[in-house]
Amino acid sequence: MRKERCHWAEVSDLDREYHDNEWGVPVYSDHELFEYLILEGAQAGLSWSTILKKREGYRLLFDGFDLQKIIQYDQDKVESLMQDSRIIRNRLKINSVITNANAFIKIQQEFGSFSNYLWSYVDQKPIINHWEVINDVPATTELSDKLSKDLKKRGFKFVGSTICYAFLQATGVVNDHLVNCPCYAKNNK
Repeated sequence: MRKERCHWAEVSDLDREYHDNEWGVPVYSDHELFEYLILEGAQAGLSWSTILKKREGYRLLFDGFDLQKIIQYDQDKVESLMQDSRIIRNRLKINSVITNANAFIKIQQEFGSFSNYLWSYVDQKPIINHWEVINDVPATTELSDKLSKDLKKRGFKFVGSTICYAFLQATGVVNDHLVNCPCYAKNNK
């Protein structure tokens, strides 16, 4: 079987770089998990390529995704973010970052880390799927439904099941590289 990258990653060099080096690699750092959660929420209704192009803007404007700084944001900060084209200027999405930072901290306090909370859904081991064609990859699963429901109950915003599944894929909780993708085996170790 000829090895070729998952076709969605052929849009741009930025997409290829992200696919080859990040997507599907297990993430255990709370800081990185928070960034992915925010970026996946920002993507709602948009392409991932759009978010990747704005990723550095998000990092800069949201203080490196520093939870303690974000929970201090006030309406003036939200208004300044609404004027900056380096991020998605959607008031609900911007406000969700603050809401989600507060909810994220509560999970850290309850579970010791957000990573402990997240990885407990899969007994600390990634789910390795065996998809052969992109049309087989689901947009949601029972796992993403369950995670979404619990995050919403805990006050998170922009965490529907589709967003949660994309988050699980991005952070390597689920390996959804197609079996003929070189990254499938690399992330399957």
